[in-house]
Amino acid sequence: MEFGRKERKKKNSLRNEEGEESHRVREMLMLGQFQISSFELFTSPKQSGCSSSSRSVPIPRNRFYCNLGRSSDFRVMADDKGTNFEKLYLGMDFGTSGARFTVIDEKGEIKAEGKREYPPFMKEESMDWVSSWKATLFSLLEDIPATVRSLVSSISLDGTSATTLILNSENGEVLCQPFLYNQSCPDALPEVKSIAPENHTVCSGSSTLCKLVSWWNTEVPNRESAVLLHQADWLLWLLHGRLGVSDYNNALKVGYDPESESYPSWLLSQPYSQLLPTVQAPGTSIGLLKESLRRQFGFPDDCIVCTGTTDSIAAFLAARATEPGKAVTSLGSTLAIKLLSTKRVDDARYGVYSHRLDDKWLVGGASNTGGAVLRQLFSDEQLERLSQEINPMVASSLDYYPLQSSGERFPVADPNLAPRLLPRPESNVEYLHGILESIARIEGKGYKLLKELGATEAEEVFTAGGGAKNDKWIRIRQRVLGLPVKKAVHTEASYGASLLALKGAKQNMDL
Repeated sequence: MEFGRKERKKKNSLRNEEGEESHRVREMLMLGQFQISSFELFTSPKQSGCSSSSRSVPIPRNRFYCNLGRSSDFRVMADDKGTNFEKLYLGMDFGTSGARFTVIDEKGEIKAEGKREYPPFMKEESMDWVSSWKATLFSLLEDIPATVRSLVSSISLDGTSATTLILNSENGEVLCQPFLYNQSCPDALPEVKSIAPENHTVCSGSSTLCKLVSWWNTEVPNRESAVLLHQADWLLWLLHGRLGVSDYNNALKVGYDPESESYPSWLLSQPYSQLLPTVQAPGTSIGLLKESLRRQFGFPDDCIVCTGTTDSIAAFLAARATEPGKAVTSLGSTLAIKLLSTKRVDDARYGVYSHRLDDKWLVGGASNTGGAVLRQLFSDEQLERLSQEINPMVASSLDYYPLQSSGERFPVADPNLAPRLLPRPESNVEYLHGILESIARIEGKGYKLLKELGATEAEEVFTAGGGAKNDKWIRIRQRVLGLPVKKAVHTEASYGASLLALKGAKQNMDL
């Protein structure tokens, strides 16, 4: 009898916990509902050319596009037991200004996709990113049609590189404001340089390790009981509930060595090493989606959550560039380049680092220039209209260094580099032309630098992100780079994340 009472008490406790979590999920969904930006469902492959908005303070666009089609639009498959089903794979991309989801089938065909801007939650007169990201995550899950959610076999997502959170390892409470991707901690740089090898990836003020050391040196109470997670790790934790798991793409800038698949001894000897997450390959199954979320959103009971990656890596995966010499430039709020190379290259002096991709290396860097600067100066309508008047075969004589604020990461690592957007000509067409060409020159310097440092020479560049839909800009870049430049078949990082989900599901089936 005593055993039965304990069991009933335990079950009631679990129900209460799950009920509270479901309530929190519903509350976050309600907060995010007004931020729907767009939604599309496709019954056949479609090239994605749209980009997430890069406004620093999102403006709600209360429009909702939906084309659910018929249930017969979905291909029905059968397993060996004769059960009719189709397995789908969900990827989500959390960029600098908004998030997207893409659902694919086993052939890589897009079944559903949509996007949201981050809701502008404020906390003490600053952006409350934790609440905004969380609301967006659950809003994206809600946006997926129920018929699609019921077929999702696995989930993965990407986040912005070096965006870092410090949490209480006991309950997951966020202990401080997140360190954003472009935030620099120069106060920690001397200490990091004193322990790391010369010109190591972590030897940059914006590295994850500098952010960790800067936080550690504030000597906050109970800092030993904390855990470090990257943005993608934290969002995935909200889905699977296992605190302290990362992937070797996100963990690169905290000092993890993807070649030896371990943290180096010089890092493990530091007192803050106990905060480091465990690391697995991107697209590795972590565990089942939380039962409360499976019930809340109607996901299958066997839906798994897989480790993620960074947004630029996901964009590279989406482009399907598989040969050395193939490169992907992601033109989003910022500019990131990735080149598939047979040789690993790392040099913090220039913000160059290499991510592992099976038996090859993705060499590249991320500049603070990009679409966010354009959005500060022009509206979407102006960008489209003015671009049409540009002659991409004529070089602009204007020489700018377009940045939102001081500080650059690549192809020069200079936290004090000032924006250069003057003089401004009377013609807006000339001004936009000069900015687009200046960003292309920065991109060109990046690829030239990678070659000089020993990476495989770039032979062809695919374009991902919002800038991929600007044909005039692609032609300007082709002239400046002196290379074939084309739009990737799939331009959204969320598609790359869905490929990771597919990979994780297949590996999980083989176990």
